[in-house]
Amino acid sequence: MYMRELTAPNKRLLLVKVEGIPEELRVRPQWVVWKAVGDKPDKVPYSARTGRRASSTDLLTWSTFQEALEAYENGEYAGLGFVFSSADPYTGIDLDNCVGGDGEIAVWALEIVRYFDSYTELSATGTGLHVIVRGEIPNRRKGEVEVYSSKRFFTVTGHVVEVSGD
Repeated sequence: MYMRELTAPNKRLLLVKVEGIPEELRVRPQWVVWKAVGDKPDKVPYSARTGRRASSTDLLTWSTFQEALEAYENGEYAGLGFVFSSADPYTGIDLDNCVGGDGEIAVWALEIVRYFDSYTELSATGTGLHVIVRGEIPNRRKGEVEVYSSKRFFTVTGHVVEVSGD
């Protein structure tokens, strides 16, 4: 895994692997870039076109995948982000703190990934998973699981995680 150093102490982020990102998502003009802010770090979205903060509810601040990729490759931003909108068929499932330092995925997260059997990747920190599925589910959060089908963005790394069946 290739990592990018952050300004926050002991924090690293995965570099984007473009080839892992599904074409189905790349063709949609729902992309932003983001910066890591603070120790956690918080992931703050920016417009690739203007360099100003982006909004997960204002499509005028979003860009094409190519525009976002070019902005990311210029080195000012920590990564790429995909914005979920009521106008698309996607829902994102964010599984936090489920990947150990050895790459082992927690059983509870494996069950979710296997159930949905969809595009799954490592989160930007490498400690969680993002699953993107077709279908709409109301936004919700419970424990280490967050589900969003609109008004949110996910960092996208392209570090695909493939989980075999039982």
